[in-house]
Parts: sequence; structure tokens; C-alpha cells
Amino acid sequence: MTETTATAGRWETVQPWLSTVVRLAMAGILVAAAIPKMLDIPQSIIAVRAYRLLPEAIVPFVGTMLPFFELLLAVFLLAGLFTRTASIVWLVMMAGFVTGVIWAWANGLSIDCGCFGGGGDVAEGTTNYPLHMLERAGFIVLGTYLAIWPRSRYSLDGWMKAA
Repeated sequence: MTETTATAGRWETVQPWLSTVVRLAMAGILVAAAIPKMLDIPQSIIAVRAYRLLPEAIVPFVGTMLPFFELLLAVFLLAGLFTRTASIVWLVMMAGFVTGVIWAWANGLSIDCGCFGGGGDVAEGTTNYPLHMLERAGFIVLGTYLAIWPRSRYSLDGWMKAA
């Protein structure tokens, strides 16, 4: 057995477990983001409005539906169902959030993103956009990893494929 074959064999063993950890971490992040917003929908709407990106006519709809969508995506990830598609949806959401933060930063807005509840305009100098962007970069790494290697343990995808 060559070293390359041995390395490939180890990867084949480790990858599904690593993907399971990533999948469950992403689901946990989504639940942590969704629950506080679901418990305070008016505040979720305020957080969406603070970005000043969307037409006012759709701000209440987005602010209301976003936490339910996040929770639904979390359920798909927890179940390991359509894992690659769920990770791509995650990446699209991250692109939207990153775009919003860049917009707010570039326009001199001082807002709390509302990503994990709360949100809206805050006092000047209390935001830390670079740290927020670093956090999003980490989330993008998770989604990219899972989009590339969606095969994971204890997943409905694996169960359906075996059937």
C-alpha cells in the first residue's frame, strides 16, 4: 500500500464524521439564529429594516419569514436531508448577510446585524464589522466544506442512497 492510498483510506474514514460535525454545527448555528428572532418577530423586522437595503414593502415579510426559513434549513441539516443543497442555500444566505454587512459598513451605518436576535440601529462606534466579517468567513468555510463533501453519518441522504 502506498502512502497516497493510505492517506486516501484515512480520508474516506474521517470525512463522513467530519462532515457530520460540520452539518450539526451549521444546524446549531441556524437554530441559535432562528429562535430569538421567532420569539420577537417585531425586533426581527427592525433588524432587517436597519440595513436599509430592501424596499419597505417587503421588510416585514422578510423579517417575519427569515427565522422560520432558518429553522427549516436547520431541520434539513439535522436530518442530513438534501445536505449539499442545504449547504448551498446556507452559502446563498451567507452571501446575503455579507452583502448586507458590507452595505451597512460602506454607508456608515451603525447597526447590530440581528443575526442572533436583537438588531437595529446602535450607538456610533459600538459595531465591530471586521469581527462580524471574520465570523461570516468561518460560516462560509463550513458551508463550502459541506457543499464539497456532503456525505455524513446518521443522515437521511445516506439512508436513502443505501436503499
